Amino acid sequence: MQKPYVIGIAGGSGSGKTTFINHLCDTFKEGEVCLLSMDNFYKKREEQALDENNQIHFDLPTSFRREEFARDLGKLIQGESVQFKEYTFNNPLAKAKDICCRPAPIIVVEGIFVFYFEEIAKLMDLKIFLEANEHLKLIRRIKRDAKERNYPLEDVLYRYQHHVYPSYEHYILPSKSQADIIINNNNNFDGALQMFVSFLKEKLKGHSLS
Repeated sequence: MQKPYVIGIAGGSGSGKTTFINHLCDTFKEGEVCLLSMDNFYKKREEQALDENNQIHFDLPTSFRREEFARDLGKLIQGESVQFKEYTFNNPLAKAKDICCRPAPIIVVEGIFVFYFEEIAKLMDLKIFLEANEHLKLIRRIKRDAKERNYPLEDVLYRYQHHVYPSYEHYILPSKSQADIIINNNNNFDGALQMFVSFLKEKLKGHSLS
């Protein structure tokens, strides 16, 4: 079996990882790219750590089912499919879907801690880090959490100040030094995306999809 090409994509919350990945995956045919997102590997709410104000802290390395994520990535690399439930971020309006990830020539691994976890980072052939100014990331976070996760504004601002940004500085930003490519997403990432897609299409040439 030909080894898949594994790409890791990291960056702070609101840096544009999901949008970048959606645009990326849309340019390839079904079966060419597989996406494994760490967001679907959060621990249950009752298993999360609490901060000094008794608020759940979702932005720590311990917030994720790290071993399961590494295990599933390993299975995909070995040519096995993996299944799990979509994580709905405790949004009562959202219904969790069953997700099946099938092996593909290109595997995209996405999440805020994918470079921080050494056993996961070492499986990557290419690491990409997305960055943006803090005020832009906060604005994007406010819009996303209100629309997709049903979080009130006061809650979003509290978490950004006490959880998101401190964790970004402590855990995520230092992992930026591991990146092979750094993409600035203050305005758009169109140019970087086009170059990256061209690179991956070259990688696909000669790769059997059977």
